[in-house]
Amino acid sequence: MAAYSIGEMEELTGIKAHVLRYWEEVIPSLAPKKDLGGRRSYSQRDFQTIMRLKYLIQERRFTIEGARSEMIAEATSYVSSQQELSVALETISEIRSSLTDLYLLVKKYRTSGGSADGSAK
Repeated sequence: MAAYSIGEMEELTGIKAHVLRYWEEVIPSLAPKKDLGGRRSYSQRDFQTIMRLKYLIQERRFTIEGARSEMIAEATSYVSSQQELSVALETISEIRSSLTDLYLLVKKYRTSGGSADGSAK
């Protein structure tokens, strides 16, 4: 996994180091790890967060507070959609199980000569 120093992050994103440090204070999802000496180590996820912030602030003209609110709303929406997806997948699994049971019952009925309990009529 790639780890970037604050200087590397500044070079990659075009965002000055003092701005990155400020963003860390006001954006909950931006929290690079620090070593014992206090040097920051940014992850790929931190890079993506910074680029999203940069887009919202520079391109969409959000304030830092507005960008923070937007990112929180996006995260909340993502979590909600993941929960809905989980419920849908669980329902599909239950339907699949019921269909498998029904298939096995029909197969047993056909091979037994007409009755589900195995006796011929």
